[in-house]
Amino acid sequence: MRILIVGAGAVGGYFGGRLAQTGRDVTFLVRPSRAKQLSPDGLRIISPHGDAVLTPKLVSAGEIDTPYDLVFLSVKAYALEEAMNDFAPAVGPETMILPVLNGMRHIDLLTKRFGEQAVIGGVCLVATDIDDEGRIVQLADMQQLVYGERNGETTPRLQSLDATLQGAGFDARLSTDIMRVMWEKWVQLASLGAITCLMRGTIGEIVAVPGGGDLSLKMLDESAAVATACGHKPSEAFLARDARAMTAPGSSLTSSMYRDLRKGAPVEADHILGDFIERGRAHGIATPLLKAAFVNLRVYQARLPKR
Repeated sequence: MRILIVGAGAVGGYFGGRLAQTGRDVTFLVRPSRAKQLSPDGLRIISPHGDAVLTPKLVSAGEIDTPYDLVFLSVKAYALEEAMNDFAPAVGPETMILPVLNGMRHIDLLTKRFGEQAVIGGVCLVATDIDDEGRIVQLADMQQLVYGERNGETTPRLQSLDATLQGAGFDARLSTDIMRVMWEKWVQLASLGAITCLMRGTIGEIVAVPGGGDLSLKMLDESAAVATACGHKPSEAFLARDARAMTAPGSSLTSSMYRDLRKGAPVEADHILGDFIERGRAHGIATPLLKAAFVNLRVYQARLPKR
């Protein structure tokens, strides 16, 4: 299976690097600046599961001349439109597009551009970042990739994909209920992103002050209410697990939005919170805490230099 990884950032670089490390046919579609960084030093991964230095196959926009079997898409949501233009020549009649972006708006955009058949569902659970040296640093042990047909079927193409991803150095799982998994992750991202960005701290720092833990749980309640109203009620097991994570004393847990905010980088506020809040509003769900975090992040975003 010929795999195109769109970008070699914290997520795409990690999963693509692990796939390449275990002998899969992987090519990275990268910007000139990232190619310049990778050419002398290679793709470097620092991880509790083992460090790696790879010499990846790279391609730039405009150099793709044949379709790939799989396009793995993990760009930031605000970069999706440009990315679609870049990887469009890689999409043929049999190509699967596996996006692991946050939220759900990307599904609408991808299916409108490439058709319903091309786009499968996906979720990744990994905490990675790129350090000042351009290395991909894994911040926690989790490294799971979940994928499936959006209608829940187990098709031959997904079985082939599953066979390719198994044994590739991370936890790979084929799901027959990928939309539920995607919505549960959105609930997690919305609540965790909202509380850490609004409070400007880790979960441990937030719950250490009076009322912090209660506020975290109220964020989770609002998020779960939106998903439920949209027809994707989170499981009780998920909610119990997420509630524990959102109130764990001493926890260093943060969100990717908070880490981007700390670096002064753009954040995915519109895609993680704005779209989420709007879908809840359409079903009559009030989300005052999520909205407060969203407005806060929009103010932050307005101060950034125009891209």
